[in-house]
Amino acid sequence: MNFGNHVQLKVYQQLEENIIPVSYEELEAKAKALLDAKPYYYVAASAGAEITAKQNNKAFEKWQIVPRMLCDTSKRDLSIELFGKKLAYPLLLAPVGVQSIVHPEGELASARGAAAMNVPFIASTASTYSLENIASEAGQGERWFQLYWSNDREIAASMVKRAEASGYSAIVITLDTPMMAWREKDIEHAYLPFLEAKGIGNYLEDPVFCSRLERSPQEDMKSAITLWSRVFGNPTLTWNDLEFIKSQTSLPILLKGILHPDDAKLAVEHGVDGIIVSNHGGRQVDGAIAAIDALPDIVDAVKGEIPVLLDSGIRRGSDMIKALALGAKAVLIGRPFMYGLALAGEDGVKQVLRNLLADFDLTLALSGKRSVDQLNRDLLKEI
Repeated sequence: MNFGNHVQLKVYQQLEENIIPVSYEELEAKAKALLDAKPYYYVAASAGAEITAKQNNKAFEKWQIVPRMLCDTSKRDLSIELFGKKLAYPLLLAPVGVQSIVHPEGELASARGAAAMNVPFIASTASTYSLENIASEAGQGERWFQLYWSNDREIAASMVKRAEASGYSAIVITLDTPMMAWREKDIEHAYLPFLEAKGIGNYLEDPVFCSRLERSPQEDMKSAITLWSRVFGNPTLTWNDLEFIKSQTSLPILLKGILHPDDAKLAVEHGVDGIIVSNHGGRQVDGAIAAIDALPDIVDAVKGEIPVLLDSGIRRGSDMIKALALGAKAVLIGRPFMYGLALAGEDGVKQVLRNLLADFDLTLALSGKRSVDQLNRDLLKEI
């Protein structure tokens, strides 16, 4: 029995006791009912009028799958090769900060859940728990580290070096957040969890950051938070600065937040190892192009020289199929696993992944394909 059939049967058998809804819409609604307004909207809301967040999902509708018939899909291979490693699925957990606001164990529970499902976990710079603690919980699970590039470049370098020393296998540099955007719900609630010392665990345990303080964070947390507010983000960065980070690590470097094909070409020219097409789930520039709409031009621009991944808007297995058929090597999810985390911690993360991967597996088979490698634009019709 293939992955999707097995999970489908298990869900049928355990439906009455399953606290993780199968549909994304019900999953979000149940998390909203559980969480206080401040943490819920910090996760769920986006920038401005949230037009881009809505378009991230709606834009998938114009790409329609045209299934092929009489193809032997009795056996499927969901694995991919990425940076010399075989991954069980073309799926990763996106870097999401301050996960402790929805569940006390936060990133620790998510990392365990991802590892148990053989899905790579991308740890955020803005984690409540340090990258070392997350690595310990992830065990042998594949993990990447996402860097918010501090305006103190020695802090940025320190975090990259710590990640490599802790067994992370790639560095993801987020480009679209040199500063935080205008997020109306967070402003209305006067809510920024970092001011409560949540989401700054990597800073509090960083030797360079701590060397900038007169007293340790344990002795004077207020000063540590103030310093964090001064060093987070770096709007002065240019393409030439990439060479500095490249010199700090031997790990593959991916750039997250690319939406313009010319930026994709510049990424190739500057020797980066991968691109993640993303608009930060609509949380930075409201009115920005939907991620799936940006994907085809970026795939064409890089001409297969480096892998292109997609983040923002993946909710179901059919979304995964469409993104992969348009040329993405793999996809990332954020909000779905966060809602699973809120509802049931590690088990919730695992169930969200289990459901999504089962949906993907079954949709792959019903589309007439046996492996990820068989997905291409011929499977889709644009309307």
